[in-house]
Amino acid sequence: MRTVRGGAGPVMIGRESELRRLAQLASAREPAVAIIAGEPGIGKTRLVHELLATLPATTVVLVGQAEPSSLSRPYEVLLDAIDDRPEVSRTRLAALADATRSPVERLHTGLAILDDLIGDAPAVVVFEDLHWADSESAALFERIADQRGPRLLIGTYRPDEVTRRQPVAGLLARTERRHAVTHVRLDRLTPAQTAALLAAATGAPAPLRAATALHARTGGNPFFLEELLRALPGYDVEALVEQPLPWSLADVLRRQVDDLDPVTHRIVEAATVLGHRIPFDLLAAVTGTGEDELIAVLRDLVTSGVLVESGEDEFTFRHALLREAIGDQMLGRQRRRLHEAALDVLLGAGGSDPAMVAHHARGAGRYDDLVAAARRGTALYLSIGSAYQALQLAEMGLDEVPDDTELLAGAARAAWLAGLLDDALRYGRRWRDLAAATSDRAEALYLLIRLAWESREFAEMRALTDDIETLIAQLPRGADQARAMTAIAQSQYLRDELDSAILWSDRALTLADEFELPAVRMAALLEKGAALSERPHTTADGREMLSALVDEAEKAGEWVLAARALNYLFYGEQPTSPEEHAATLERMRVDAERAGFESLSVATYYQGLARLSLRQGDLRAAIAALEDGREQDRNYRRRGRWADYHGVFLAGLYLEAGELDRVEQVIADLAALPNNPPAVISGLEFHVACRRSDLPRAQGLLDQFVAELAEQAWRSGEQAHDLVSAALELGLPMNRVDALAAEMLDSVVWDAYRTLVGAQLAEAHGRLAEARDGYLSVVDAHILGPATRGTARVGAARCLLATGRPDEAAAQAAQAAPLLKGWRGWRVVQLDQLRARLGLAEEPATGPDALTPREREVAVLIGEGLTNAELARRLYISPKTAAVHVSNILRKLGASSRTEVSGLLSVRTGHER
Repeated sequence: MRTVRGGAGPVMIGRESELRRLAQLASAREPAVAIIAGEPGIGKTRLVHELLATLPATTVVLVGQAEPSSLSRPYEVLLDAIDDRPEVSRTRLAALADATRSPVERLHTGLAILDDLIGDAPAVVVFEDLHWADSESAALFERIADQRGPRLLIGTYRPDEVTRRQPVAGLLARTERRHAVTHVRLDRLTPAQTAALLAAATGAPAPLRAATALHARTGGNPFFLEELLRALPGYDVEALVEQPLPWSLADVLRRQVDDLDPVTHRIVEAATVLGHRIPFDLLAAVTGTGEDELIAVLRDLVTSGVLVESGEDEFTFRHALLREAIGDQMLGRQRRRLHEAALDVLLGAGGSDPAMVAHHARGAGRYDDLVAAARRGTALYLSIGSAYQALQLAEMGLDEVPDDTELLAGAARAAWLAGLLDDALRYGRRWRDLAAATSDRAEALYLLIRLAWESREFAEMRALTDDIETLIAQLPRGADQARAMTAIAQSQYLRDELDSAILWSDRALTLADEFELPAVRMAALLEKGAALSERPHTTADGREMLSALVDEAEKAGEWVLAARALNYLFYGEQPTSPEEHAATLERMRVDAERAGFESLSVATYYQGLARLSLRQGDLRAAIAALEDGREQDRNYRRRGRWADYHGVFLAGLYLEAGELDRVEQVIADLAALPNNPPAVISGLEFHVACRRSDLPRAQGLLDQFVAELAEQAWRSGEQAHDLVSAALELGLPMNRVDALAAEMLDSVVWDAYRTLVGAQLAEAHGRLAEARDGYLSVVDAHILGPATRGTARVGAARCLLATGRPDEAAAQAAQAAPLLKGWRGWRVVQLDQLRARLGLAEEPATGPDALTPREREVAVLIGEGLTNAELARRLYISPKTAAVHVSNILRKLGASSRTEVSGLLSVRTGHER
């Protein structure tokens, strides 16, 4: 088998769906054509290489690659594909190269060579770099596409290098008209995929800032990233951000502009200095070029792929590394003069982008202008939700004035919103230490309390709270004192001291009303509403307060407050309407994005998607959403509660599904992290031991868990139900199970969970009437998810059956079945055992009857022609979750394609009528 030559990087990231599409075509044993398009270095060769590695040994593989000068060498691609094939007839090779033969004869000779090599065997034929292919190779590609047999024909090309004068232009158009072509367009890697590639190459998660900077530097081009990695032994990713370009990469990049005429070259050099975004008017002013001439030059540069038009009258380099490579060859004085000219134009115009002003002020050595722009720009970018850009600008100013408290405050806030806790803590502590005014110090302490909680630095959090309580006594009655009180309320809420949080919130609200402080009032309402919503008897008041606050905060442009309030609403008592629940999550994401609040707009959003699936009773989709979010997060090096934010939740879902090996892997991942909250790992390990029927280990872990539980301020009815269920299944002594339940069910646990656990214990003790009544009282409790309500009905049915009421038991079992239809694991096992005792061996549902309500909703949208991405947007789910739904629907309906779904649903609708 011929392998791919050159260009294939060491690892493939972010191309899994494209690989699956190609692998399906190769395994279909039918003629198929696939065209892979993408810019240089994007991973076309890597994708082909991965495909070939999946093929059976019986597959014939031919790979030919065109070269830049192939237009002068007929059949270069075929000759390259067979140059290591001794079985090729020398006579036919000679005939292929014989210029005296007609083009038709030579074409048939080429086809005969391929027929000799392939015969009737399955085959994959690859023509790499079709944009360079000669006309004869292009004609051969077209004729191969016409042939029958179990073969996949693949062509790769660079769209930006195709012109009307090249053979490939006509080839693509004709092939598209005559065949069903699978198009695979490879885009640049996303920031998360860039982090994944760095993690795969280095063997460790990448620092968030380094991954973000390298994505910006390489534009998400895998080849550029891999070249930078090769140039730095030891793979110090943070050092890589500032590493000079390796000569080989710089040479590749500079070749793109080597042949430019002097005028165009001068404009390109000016563009490299003007920054990432290049305004047309600024470029014209700095270079002294007339509008018509500059339009012509820029059009040529866009056509040749040097620049792209990124906005109205705005351009950028296709790759930031190309700008670097050109800039590195310029003289220092040349760059400085261009910076000075740009700065004068920007300051003369007034109202210019402060980031551009700061960039050129630094390049020109005018540091007063730089600091002024940094102060103005940091505040501006924070106000519009560009947290990372605000941080970069603040740091640019701090390089010149490291003790500037205004810039330190902006840097701390921006780093927090961007999810960079280490940087936020460093700047926040320095801001606090240098704050001259008590009000400034109070603001710093407010942020530091939040940062300490997110970093799981609980001792520091307590010390900071003591500091701010001391500070309150030094502050005059008014705005500063009210803000400090709100900071204490936040600290108490985060530490689950709810009474104290409400008390300090009320004190802050009194001052806010007295002194007309709307911003403080909203912050205090957030803490009070969140605390009230944690308790069953006050949750309605808390939710009403938070709902009103969202509207007020959005009108005031306080996006952080609005996003946090929506987050509390989403994770509190669930609304009865799934649509309302989904809308709340989507609204939270939008507001978080407006604030640049990375943790809420990304990590928390994925958890929200999982919870939406759980409310639909779809365990598989919930797991898929969490796995998707965790896969993105795990490529970044994070700290504190964000280090493996999805881990505990995902472990719980794996336990529900009975996937114990995967639970243990998550536990190992969590154990490797510092500062895990008490009782988390021991609780998971105890649960696994119960499900594995390991009584001695479970008993030992229970002692450890209960001891650690004393350090945990909060209690969870859901956790109590899960662990009591596991303990009862294992057969732990009832005195120990009773003690565990008593320890976990305090006064703030939701009544529905307390009743459910009480019913489980009553059933285990043989108090069947009490257990039955307890189960039946919660079967419609909306605080419980569908699967948990299904379990309550199964428990009620067991009690009814044991007391001689089989018909009522069967009715409960029938109502439990749809609640557990999308579930797996121990809950479904209990239902199956009950049905067997009742003699109700269920016929597995098939066709439309087998679909869950959510799957039926998705199936209708599939019938409307929506893609997975469109499904995800319509239903507020991730594309991966949408793909899981589609796969389940096709399997249950017995459909081989999406187009069949609508017809099958129509048949069901006709029967119902």
